[in-house]
Amino acid sequence: MLSRIKLYLKNLDWLLFVSVLLLAIFGLIEIYSIALGQGSADLLDFKKQVFFIGLGVLLLFIFSFIDFQFLKSINHYLYIGGILFLTSVLLVGDTIKGTKGWFNILGFGIQPVEIIKIILIIFLARLFSTATFKTRPLKYFIISGLSTLGLVALVLAQPDFGSALILLFIWVFMLIVAGFDKKYFIVIFLASAIVFTSAWLFFFKDYQKERILTFLNPTYNSQNQGYNISQAIIAVGSGGLTGRGVGFGSQSQLKFLPESHTDFIFAVIAEELGFMGIVLLLVFYGLFFLSSLNAIRKSKDDFAIFFILGSLGLIFIEMFINIGMNIGLMPVVGISLPFISYGGSSIVASFILIGIIQNIIIKSKI
Repeated sequence: MLSRIKLYLKNLDWLLFVSVLLLAIFGLIEIYSIALGQGSADLLDFKKQVFFIGLGVLLLFIFSFIDFQFLKSINHYLYIGGILFLTSVLLVGDTIKGTKGWFNILGFGIQPVEIIKIILIIFLARLFSTATFKTRPLKYFIISGLSTLGLVALVLAQPDFGSALILLFIWVFMLIVAGFDKKYFIVIFLASAIVFTSAWLFFFKDYQKERILTFLNPTYNSQNQGYNISQAIIAVGSGGLTGRGVGFGSQSQLKFLPESHTDFIFAVIAEELGFMGIVLLLVFYGLFFLSSLNAIRKSKDDFAIFFILGSLGLIFIEMFINIGMNIGLMPVVGISLPFISYGGSSIVASFILIGIIQNIIIKSKI
């Protein structure tokens, strides 16, 4: 057993591990800064995030020892478990900020949808790695679409529009990397247009319409729905080349910037560390993406390749949307910055994702 552990540790991709750990520490520094600036003497959020990162690292190593082929073999059971998980949270979950999407366990909020993202990637990776996929694309398009929409419907029922959007993006992204013909994407576009129009006319609430209007024009209603984006843009612009310094960002420290430790932590980084801080952040993300892409090049298993691609798609989409929210290019949909934003469920799920990728890398070596 000891020799097996040594073998696994020897073949671990340490560059990948260090890159995500540096991202987590980067976020931890900013969460500490925000907590101090806002007069949180007990530093509760900071202490919780330290615990979440520690738990995430532990789970990363545990999942790096679990054969990814096992996850592949139980993908249907994982999907059914995901359905039950989302159904349970609708029945007995806690409501936070209008979303009934949390379990409260020993004082910690557990958000099931973060694990659902991983389950969907596993399920789709198994589906698209099937031998008959290329010969019967319509069948797999329908199966993958209905399976994704089943999860999306339960997430929308919470309602959590941002996470539902991420699940849809995962599906579309994996359709792209799987090589589906463009006619399928035309169908998706037309169906999306019909659904969006119907939702706008009959289902969207006023605050949801306000968010979309703010997205189209970030300065729209700047004292209400557009306030968050306006303050974030001010914070990003005020950072300059080197920033105001950790703990000296006026927008975040004086509480002008709401949700500064979650949705808008990128704006805090830009204000306190400036352009150089953003470049450093993107370098860490770049190391993560390069290490993962290198793992794809070395892997010969179709499921493993699809899983890594799906994981990269998830991290990139969340990163893109979060940064877009902070600079006024995307609507505010409550998407955290991967490995950076405060949040136990998000960061633990991200580390689990990296653990599975690490197992794929280890297996490709030994």
